[in-house]
Amino acid sequence: MNDRIREILSWYSTENPGVRTNLARMLNHGLLAGTGKMVILPVDQGFEHGPARSFAPNPAGYDPRYHYRLAIESGCNAYAAPLGSLEAGLSDYIGEIPTILKVNNHDLLNDEKDPISAVTSGVEDALRLGCSAIGFTIYPGSAERNTMYEELRDLIQDAKAAGLAVVVWSYPRGSALSKEGETAIDVVAYAAQIAAQLGADIIKVKLPSAKVEQAEAQKAYQKYEIPISTLADRVRHVVQSSFAGRRIVIFSGGATAADDQVFNEARAIRDGGGFGSIIGRNSFQRKEEDAVKFLQTIIGIYNGSIQ
Repeated sequence: MNDRIREILSWYSTENPGVRTNLARMLNHGLLAGTGKMVILPVDQGFEHGPARSFAPNPAGYDPRYHYRLAIESGCNAYAAPLGSLEAGLSDYIGEIPTILKVNNHDLLNDEKDPISAVTSGVEDALRLGCSAIGFTIYPGSAERNTMYEELRDLIQDAKAAGLAVVVWSYPRGSALSKEGETAIDVVAYAAQIAAQLGADIIKVKLPSAKVEQAEAQKAYQKYEIPISTLADRVRHVVQSSFAGRRIVIFSGGATAADDQVFNEARAIRDGGGFGSIIGRNSFQRKEEDAVKFLQTIIGIYNGSIQ
């Protein structure tokens, strides 16, 4: 345990020893161990987007064991997935990497303007599988958001009582937001603040654009001259909005993109004080050798071995 990890854990001083131990377990695992940075492999896309869209580009991904192996070989801090995927691959990789059970999920078979995810597993499942944390998605902006907030509150209470950390996917979405507004800087910063206020230990948000969605927010950004012109500026503001950087904030990799774009985004996250990336499709939709190299390049950007 080095000083940087002790500093981060000090931000969670009201959490019980189990939660802090599991945060330390993730922060001290993989190639970024001890740096305070994180790269997590999330594979909930089979449920969220469908199997062909998710795994046909690399058919090895249909097998949950591939994702365990990829997370381990590339040196990730943790691997996150829904219940079925963790159960199907765990026996081959017990104890080799911290895992995060995604306890709610959403499918695309019904077109919802105001989405809400179903709770598909729980704290007892996470404990049975030896997980370090649970993960939960909220959709700030959805008409169903209050139900999700209340579900999350109950799960957080149970998870933390059991010593599990909580990772919140905070993805603005709903009929009140424009499509571009889902990643507007004011909306993403607001979503990060909501996750922090709900008790998230680790907050996952999308990378924000320079657009400001809300008219009242625009007045504040202009009056106080909040810097948002560069991606690093916007990352810095989102981190600031998460209790002045006293909560771990990681950023989604999003849809498949060119390598240089993803690497430049990682540099902006690093330069803006972000804690890392949680990258799914951009990694697991590649053959294993290429995926490992890709993830290790991102890890290298965060640990300073690659500029």
